[in-house]
Amino acid sequence: MGERIAVESLMVPVVRALLILTTAFLLSRLSTRLLRASADRVEFLRTAGGIVQGVVRGIILGLGLLMVLDTLGFSITPLLASLGIGSLAVALGLQDTLANCFAGLYIVADHPIQVGDFVRLESGQEGYVTHIGWRSTRVRMLANNLVVLPNSKVISSVLTNYSRPDQELAVLVELRVPSVSDLGQIERVTGAVAKQIMQAIPGGVPGFEPFVRYHTVGESGIEFTVILRARQFEDQYLIKHEFIKALLARYRQEGIILSVPMTAVEFTPSTRDALRGR
Repeated sequence: MGERIAVESLMVPVVRALLILTTAFLLSRLSTRLLRASADRVEFLRTAGGIVQGVVRGIILGLGLLMVLDTLGFSITPLLASLGIGSLAVALGLQDTLANCFAGLYIVADHPIQVGDFVRLESGQEGYVTHIGWRSTRVRMLANNLVVLPNSKVISSVLTNYSRPDQELAVLVELRVPSVSDLGQIERVTGAVAKQIMQAIPGGVPGFEPFVRYHTVGESGIEFTVILRARQFEDQYLIKHEFIKALLARYRQEGIILSVPMTAVEFTPSTRDALRGR
């Protein structure tokens, strides 16, 4: 009889521990599925789903393990004290990793960049953000190379985000004409060509009205900027390409010439004689 009571007293906490452990695993899997299902509706979860799922699962399983130990009769107070000291040692040893992890949480919470944004790095490299993880951020360059940046570097460096606050951006083309040119004619012809490009070239903004701004009078002529608009960053390359071709063709028809910088060249006597055929 005594042995039966002893076995029953031993089985009760074991069964409770198994129930707690099973419940913890079920809650962990349920939370993961809920977070994945909510990722399409919540931008934060879409960007940082992996980080959030890992943190939630760790908390649930950790609490479940502590409850199991308490149910089996183990004192968790010394364990918590040991975990506190151990956590401090681990934090010191994994200082860089933890810094990257917290930096990743900051990125997905503050939204300085998001997946799909086009950014320019402080080093001058440009590309699309393809992934923001718990340790690093990945940027795909236009040359189809992948740059992996530690999250701590991302938040501490200067990044230009061309997708914020709007994906559309101004496209600037610098030109120069002789100072004797008819500036009214140049503005009218250039604006007409730019408007055609906006409506005909994919990536242009048809509703945008291009304009010309003269800004410098120099020895080589009058410099001005043509302002067009692109839907997103990489569209500007095709817009500039087609605009310059169309503009030069139209300038030839209108008799408009572009100016080039004047360069002074000094010839030695022997060079002058060689040019004269002596």
